[in-house]
Amino acid sequence: MASKIVDFVKHGTKIVCVGRNYAKHAKELGNALPTTPILFLKPTSCYVRDGGKIIYPAVSKDVHYEVELGVVIGQEASKVSLEKIMDHVAGYAITIDVTARDIQEQCKEERIPWTMAKCLDTFCPVGPFIPAEKIDPFNTEIMLKVNDELMQHGNTTDMIFNVPVLLEYINRHITLYPGDIVLTGTPEGVGPLLPGDRVSVFIPDITEASFVVE
Repeated sequence: MASKIVDFVKHGTKIVCVGRNYAKHAKELGNALPTTPILFLKPTSCYVRDGGKIIYPAVSKDVHYEVELGVVIGQEASKVSLEKIMDHVAGYAITIDVTARDIQEQCKEERIPWTMAKCLDTFCPVGPFIPAEKIDPFNTEIMLKVNDELMQHGNTTDMIFNVPVLLEYINRHITLYPGDIVLTGTPEGVGPLLPGDRVSVFIPDITEASFVVE
């Protein structure tokens, strides 16, 4: 089981994502602050490992980066209490929620789900597995650079809903299995990617991952 958790990209069943979980990010996109977590899913075909390529899709002309802390599930969780939910966390990973912003905005205008904006192939680059004991989910810096220029620098202290609150809410409604990952939202500073860009995401002194846009 331990090897399956470390290689969550291969063995996980789903990617659960949280929208608008940092107030400044919600504001920069003109969105209201949520009163309960906003959830959406990505298929595992979105995964790209460290050193891989983010494929710029033909259907979009405005692809954005969003750095996020990913939480890797270690034990099945269904209706686990807030007090015990962190016992089901095996570790973490630095991630990017790649988003086709133009498609997302069009879907919002048409009042239809924005699945296409989030679920395209290579739209979830991830770094390597980080054991739970190396991360303080209540106080962790997450950062993103494009072509060596710092574009996002946030801290999980600024989350609207912290990690255990998110996990308890999710597992109340959706069973989480070992190897599943929860993307916990992005801080402010999101912006566009272009073919040829090199994107790096990192947690200082803990992990780093890099990707090329093609």
